[in-house]
Parts: sequence; structure tokens; C-alpha cells
Amino acid sequence: MHAFLRKAAWALAACSVIQGAAAAEDWAPTKPVRIIVPIVGSTNDVLGRLVASKLEGILGQPVIVENKPGAGGNIGADLVAKSAPDGYTLLVGYNGPIAINKTLFDNMPYDPVTDLAPITLAVSSPQYLVVNPNLPVKSVAELVAWSKAHPGKLSYGSVATGSASHLTMEMLNEASGLGATHVPYRGASPALVDLVAGNVQAAFMVPGNVQQYVKEGRLKLLASTGEKRFPSTPEIPTMIEAGYPNFVATSWIGFLAPAGTPRKIIDRYNKEIVRILHMPDVQQKLRDMEFEVVANTPEQFGSWIRTEVERWGRVIKATGAKAG
Repeated sequence: MHAFLRKAAWALAACSVIQGAAAAEDWAPTKPVRIIVPIVGSTNDVLGRLVASKLEGILGQPVIVENKPGAGGNIGADLVAKSAPDGYTLLVGYNGPIAINKTLFDNMPYDPVTDLAPITLAVSSPQYLVVNPNLPVKSVAELVAWSKAHPGKLSYGSVATGSASHLTMEMLNEASGLGATHVPYRGASPALVDLVAGNVQAAFMVPGNVQQYVKEGRLKLLASTGEKRFPSTPEIPTMIEAGYPNFVATSWIGFLAPAGTPRKIIDRYNKEIVRILHMPDVQQKLRDMEFEVVANTPEQFGSWIRTEVERWGRVIKATGAKAG
């Protein structure tokens, strides 16, 4: 009799494991899903809409992209952090609201490490150090030498105060004594207009924003900020190769949910978004935007976020940068 009971218990336990696995596989929304993009008119928006359009067909529910810009991405990220952890609100997150702002802002309304649950780091790219072609330099070393020989003459543009393009140049200022003056803009487009016109002389920008200008000879490319050379420009050295050890400053985009979202929901979104990112048509569009696909696990993305918070935190503290 006892043997029979033990077998019955084992059977029930096995059944529970199978049911648990099936539950993770079978979770699906029963109403529309929102994907919050905390910025307007950016690669974050393009990627969010690209993934949303594919998710709709997979999940069988509308997936609506909503732009909630403001406060360097904090408004949209805070909205998601304070949403119900039920799988119906996701965030397209990037450097600013997920890594930089934790140190840059004095009073954050949420903690990106504890109040958001990573799903996957979708894509990443280095930044390019570009200069106006009229500047008589061909390398990072020549740029630093020119700036030191002409004190107060070198200015650089950024997409915003506290952005990666701002802080990356401040990294170079700190490491080299470059002495460049910051000119913040509201987005990449106006910064690039002035850079091409020669109103500012240098900038760190993501490849997708400047590649065409480089091809047309309207900007000069000196270096990239990845750990290795970027596939699109294998002839261009990294900042590490240019003599600045550990000079890594990538731009990236990932998907997150509110903290406390059940693991079966996180796993379902991870599985489907990773699958979408590896679809041939999606990969081509991402290549056209000069992004490399990462598509990793929630644990890997979480570890990356912690690393990035520390990396940008050191830069912000060293340079005294504050939110604009």
C-alpha cells in the first residue's frame, strides 16, 4: 500500500512539473499589450514598432506602441516600473533611463535595477567619433594634439545633456585633456546639421546617424567605441586601439517589464522577441540601422545593466555631469 502511495505521489509530482512547463509555454495575453517607448523619433521607436508588428501575429492580440518622452526617458520608464506586473505593459529601454540616469539625476522616481525586469538586450552598436572634414586631423591623437595647440577652439555637439554622446566625449576629455566645449542639442538631427556646417567640430554619434555623412565625405570618421572594430567599418580603429584602454561606450536597446512580472511571462516574451530578432527581414532592417543583434537571456541583460550603471556612473562622477 505504501509503495502504491509513493508511486502516486511521484506521478502527481511529475504531472505538476509537466503542467508547470506547459504553463510557461502556453502563457498568452488575452487583451492588448502596450509597449512604451520613452522617446520620440528614434531608433528605439523603430525597433519597438518592428517587434510589436511581429508580436501581434504571434500572440494573437494587438500590440500598441506608445511614446512617452520626457526627463531623459524617465517618464516612460517610470510609467512601466509602476505598471501592474501582468505582461500587458513592456518598455523599450536604452542607455539613458536604464543605466545613465540612475547617477545623472539627483531624484529618480524609480530604480532601473530593482523596479524593472529585464527580458532581453536586443541590439547594440558602438559610437563613432566624427569630426568636420575641414578640421586638419586624421586620428584621435591628432585631434587631441590640435585641440591642445588651439585652446578653447574645439567644440562638440551632443544629442542632449546627459546623453551617451555627451558623456562619451566627456570620457575623452577626462582621459586626454582634450578640453572640448560641450554644445547640447535636442536630438541628433540638429547636432548633425551644425557639425556638417562646421558650427561645432566633433561629436560621438551612433553609426546609423552618421554613416551616410561619412560616405558622402561630409564628416570624417576617426574611431569607434566598441570592444572590437565595427563590422561596417573594419578599417576604423577602436578607441582602445587609439591608446585609451577600457574606453568602451556602446549604445543599446532592450526590452523590459515591471519588476515582479511572473517568470513564465518573462520567458515567453524572451522566447518570442529573440525569435523575432533573428528573422531574416528583421535582421536586414537592423543591419540597415547599423545595429548588431544581441538577443540574450534575462539574466545576461540584467548583468549588463548593472555593468552599465557602474560604467556610466564612474564617468558622471568623474566629470561632474548633471541632468540638463
